[in-house]
Amino acid sequence: MKNLQGLLAFVETAAGGSLTAAAERLDVSPAAVSKSLAKLEQQLGVRLFNRSTRRLAITQEGQRFLVDARAALRLLDQAVASVSQSAQEPAGRVRISVGIAFGRHWVLPALPAITERYPQLVVDVDLDNRPVDLVAEGYDIGIRGGVIEDSSLIARRVCALPVVLLASPAYLKRAGVPASPDELIGHRCAATRFVGAPAPVWRFMRPAGRRVEFMPQAALTTSDPEAVVDLALAGAGIVQAGLHHALPHLRSGTLKLLMPGVHDAGRREIVVHYPHRQYLAPRVRVVVEALLAYFVAAADLHLTVDEVVAREPDCVATPGDAGLRPVAGKAQPRAARRLPR
Repeated sequence: MKNLQGLLAFVETAAGGSLTAAAERLDVSPAAVSKSLAKLEQQLGVRLFNRSTRRLAITQEGQRFLVDARAALRLLDQAVASVSQSAQEPAGRVRISVGIAFGRHWVLPALPAITERYPQLVVDVDLDNRPVDLVAEGYDIGIRGGVIEDSSLIARRVCALPVVLLASPAYLKRAGVPASPDELIGHRCAATRFVGAPAPVWRFMRPAGRRVEFMPQAALTTSDPEAVVDLALAGAGIVQAGLHHALPHLRSGTLKLLMPGVHDAGRREIVVHYPHRQYLAPRVRVVVEALLAYFVAAADLHLTVDEVVAREPDCVATPGDAGLRPVAGKAQPRAARRLPR
């Protein structure tokens, strides 16, 4: 379509209802609008308006063409705006919603460099583990673990989110080291329970690839996925926690890893997500890209359970970590449901 002036004349004439109104909008003469329309009709081979000395009416063919013409001009406007925005200094407020633990350890440390590079930015971070509606609550960026199912959002992967079973050496010495999922019966457990959701089950692999589930009957629960690691450190029993939260304690020896070859690390991931817009505001775009670059460079975020075991073999609990084992199969208070075979 080479006759852009004719397209503009057509759309503005249809909107204003007259050549004069279109001429005022386009800052040209009515004669120039009429000439552009005539050239467009000649190109298309159809009449777009029926004209008389007193009246101008759009034709049926013109009505059909108007829908596509308006859409084409909107896309052109957006493209021009995108190019213009890229040359602007990013400025304004960027609101981020992120889980407490991930926000404290991985997001907040990245922000000073971003605001130093873009002094017109103001970054507002809400640390909260509850589910949020980005659009309804006015957030520009969300960072969460799990699977984002809202198709109206753009989701950018940060890293995998493997989970592990943990316990303190003191607890294992007192209660014994479970060597299989069945031996979890009788052990004390603590669990993470998110607001409005049940505590997650623990999953294990049986021979031949069959998965089984274990629902811990936890004496203690918390809504913070990092706080459950603190419960393990305090000797509350066995917990399931994110590998990233547990990593410093596995390296220091204050926590031990249980059944890494049997426990299912899961398939969850951390994602950065934001409302689906064809052209993202510069203030949001620069923050998203800077955070993703920071996360890529953070090697610990991308470790797998197998890599941690290979690098830190002493972090895995062994029978030598146990003292007196409890009687096998004897249920203790708050005992968990037995696994299926």
